[in-house]
Amino acid sequence: MKIPRKSLKVEVPSVAMGDIAFNLLIFFVILAKAQDDGHLKWKAAETPKVEPTDHVKVSIVVDEKNDLYLNGRQLGINQLAAGIEHALRDAPAGSRTVLLKIHDETQAQRFEPIIEAVSAAGGEMVHVLREKKP
Repeated sequence: MKIPRKSLKVEVPSVAMGDIAFNLLIFFVILAKAQDDGHLKWKAAETPKVEPTDHVKVSIVVDEKNDLYLNGRQLGINQLAAGIEHALRDAPAGSRTVLLKIHDETQAQRFEPIIEAVSAAGGEMVHVLREKKP
């Protein structure tokens, strides 16, 4: 004996789709913020005039302890040029920008090899500075 089954027809309300899309949007915004260098402690150097920069693929940070970070990952100076080359890959000229954030008390002997590594990797360096307030 075969028992007939009722077929269930389930519809997803269109209002729920908007809620799901909104929650996904919030999730990705939070995820993008989590990849920022906000957890690193550094204080920007000051200059009289600051010019804005475009979007960058590579970020280098030297924090208050002189630790070196490439895109939020700590590494040594010997691995920096290769890391920059890997991050930039086939980026065309004009979009090979490397953002350099150096703590204001960092000595030149620490950041000069970083500048050389950026140059060796074919990057176009932008140094993050804070505008000096009068």
